[in-house]
Amino acid sequence: MRDLGRAHMEAFLEMMSAERGAAVNTLQSYERDLDDLHGFLSERSVRITEAVSTDLVAYLSGLARQGFAASSQARRLSAMRQFYKFLYAEGLRTDDPTGILDAPKKGRSLPKIMGVDEVTRLLTQAEQEAKLTGAGQLPRARMLALLELLYATGMRVSELVSLPAKVLDQEGRFLMIRGKGNKERLVPLSHSAIAAIKAYGRMQALERAAAKEPPPESPWLFPSSSREGYLPRQVFARDLKDLAIRAGLTPSLISPHVMRHAFASHLLQNGADLRVVQELLGHSDISTTQIYTHVLEERLHQLVQTHHPLAKQAKKHD
Repeated sequence: MRDLGRAHMEAFLEMMSAERGAAVNTLQSYERDLDDLHGFLSERSVRITEAVSTDLVAYLSGLARQGFAASSQARRLSAMRQFYKFLYAEGLRTDDPTGILDAPKKGRSLPKIMGVDEVTRLLTQAEQEAKLTGAGQLPRARMLALLELLYATGMRVSELVSLPAKVLDQEGRFLMIRGKGNKERLVPLSHSAIAAIKAYGRMQALERAAAKEPPPESPWLFPSSSREGYLPRQVFARDLKDLAIRAGLTPSLISPHVMRHAFASHLLQNGADLRVVQELLGHSDISTTQIYTHVLEERLHQLVQTHHPLAKQAKKHD
């Protein structure tokens, strides 16, 4: 009997394009992955349309032995799932052999963390530069405000650069942030963050007053000539690395996202509850915040070693 596997693969890709509106890159990725699976199964004298779960497990196991990352294996499995669901929906199969397959587990890498000393050096450098007079004073005041806000709140960089200008008018030590899915959360501001924002606002007002043709009022706290109208996050990330170099730090280890990690880790190191940190970061699921549990584990270990009676006795005998 003629193998119609490739014909069914082409029909699947046509369906993904016509009915699902899949992007060209997605279609090419599916095609490569299914071609690879087809080649593997052909070597085992198995038609792709007739493969059973054990055949697909063997394929995925082979990928793992070849050193494919868990993310690459998961992508191949996703292509397989879509293809076999298509065959089932078209009546070309009476079952879905991918139904019992588990996605390969991805190792969760620990986030890069800045120590308190490194954050202090960065903030000190920004503060010293903000005090300098002359050309570029507003961008320097802006950088200090950005950094103080980021470290005080742990905001996502997209949330930070798109803060509204009305932040300058608010009173009190809390800031309302609109995050993913338009969800709002309340975060506290440090005294230094409030001072940096006010100083930046005063500098903005002075520059507007001194300008012959002041730019139109912007709804954004950090206005820019970009398409969005506010400071692009890529520009902030670049300027942050430049500041890190001037502060004597390694720029490749520092980014707005690393500062967000520092905010969370330093809170936990100093006794904050994981649920509180979850709320402040705007994580919808506690499992996302649990990447920081290594910090909690270290703190708990130190706590036991310092305060547990048996640990104290052990130290006396050392």
